[in-house]
Amino acid sequence: MPASRSRMRAVARKARRVLGRARARAAGRPAAAAPAPKGQRLVPSPVFVISSVRSGSTLLRVILNSHPQIRAPHEMHLRTLEVRQTKDYTEKAMKQLGLDGRELEHLLWDRVLHRELAHSGKEQIVDKTPGNALIWPRLREAWPEARYVFLLRHPASMVSSLMNGRPDRDPRQTVAEVKRYVDAVDEARSRLPGLTVRYEELTERPDEITREICAFLGVEWSEGMLDYGRQEHGPFQAYVGDWSDNIKSGRIQRARELPTPEEVPDSLREVTRRWGYAC
Repeated sequence: MPASRSRMRAVARKARRVLGRARARAAGRPAAAAPAPKGQRLVPSPVFVISSVRSGSTLLRVILNSHPQIRAPHEMHLRTLEVRQTKDYTEKAMKQLGLDGRELEHLLWDRVLHRELAHSGKEQIVDKTPGNALIWPRLREAWPEARYVFLLRHPASMVSSLMNGRPDRDPRQTVAEVKRYVDAVDEARSRLPGLTVRYEELTERPDEITREICAFLGVEWSEGMLDYGRQEHGPFQAYVGDWSDNIKSGRIQRARELPTPEEVPDSLREVTRRWGYAC
């Protein structure tokens, strides 16, 4: 009897919705779009590395990509993939499907990740694009069940790495760029659940740290992660990751000696201390 009443209520609700749409059409008004169904992501729980530029994310990527169950491709730059609705009627059509511009982009991003994951034949996908730190609220919106790995490095080391790669850079602009990213990472860490990994510890104790990462991701540890040079990771080139001789060596190399407190730019001192580095 209770089940019968429940079915009757469901039929009544559907009838009211149909009647409401019919009345709206009769009045010359567009019917309200139904909300997009939940749980429709092809990749429901991707992993995002939230990090700054020059934080060692390419090293973390190739280590993870060496795991038999984890696909960690080059930087995906999802935030630059946009959907344009070039006609007014396109927006009207999508609205009737419960889709706006943001959700259309989420669907595109999800499809790109799913395609890459399917081609790899693996079970989990990791995107390590540094720009993810700047759009973490959008990632959370697109994938409510996403997982996050926060990769930290001494902020002054990031500045040095950028300057070493391009000595002609303006030092003040370089510091400002690093600050923009580390502030975003810092905010994301305070708002999102996840695992924090330090680049310096990853290079010093890769066995221990990779085991922690595997436990967080729910996969068994693989010794092959420590010898990423034996695996294929695609080209190392600008704009999709690190392309230095260090990463091309195929070996995990220990991080450089930490900067002294005097070498830390004033604007980076607070976050440096907050991340647990001497300053």
